[in-house]
Parts: sequence; structure tokens; C-alpha cells
Amino acid sequence: MNPVNAFLIYILFWWVTLFAVLPFGVRGQAEEDDIVPGTEPGAPIKPDIKKKVIYTTIISLILWAMFFAVVKSGLIDITKLSPFGDIE
Repeated sequence: MNPVNAFLIYILFWWVTLFAVLPFGVRGQAEEDDIVPGTEPGAPIKPDIKKKVIYTTIISLILWAMFFAVVKSGLIDITKLSPFGDIE
């Protein structure tokens, strides 16, 4: 796997992980009985985006490393997964 493919696969892992991590721990204004006039009652009180981006980076790095190890071990041949033929 060349470095560009490895980086692009990491980016895919990162985005999928981000969308999985975003809803964790979110409490809406209606749940806290602290609705700001003119806003959506389901809007989050404290989204903690910075912390979630850090968690996403760590989790996706671990997932990517496991994927990379499986590919390097030969259990999965990623060149055969492409519908466009050889991607190396």
C-alpha cells in the first residue's frame, strides 16, 4: 500500500469515526430545561467538539493501524477490492 492510499484510507476512517463519536454525551437544551429563546430546543448545551476531534483522531488511528496490519499480513488484498483494476 503506497503512502497516498494509506493516508486516504485513514481519512475515511477518521470521518466515519467522527460521525460515530459526535452524538456521545450530547444533552439538548430541552433536556436541561435551559432553552435560549429563538433557538431549537434540541440544540446541544455543550457539544465538546475539540474533545471529540481528539477522541476521533485516536480511535481512527487505532482502527487504521489494525486495518494496515491486516493488509500487510496478506489476509486482505486491497488491490483486488478496486473495481478499476490494480491500484498499486
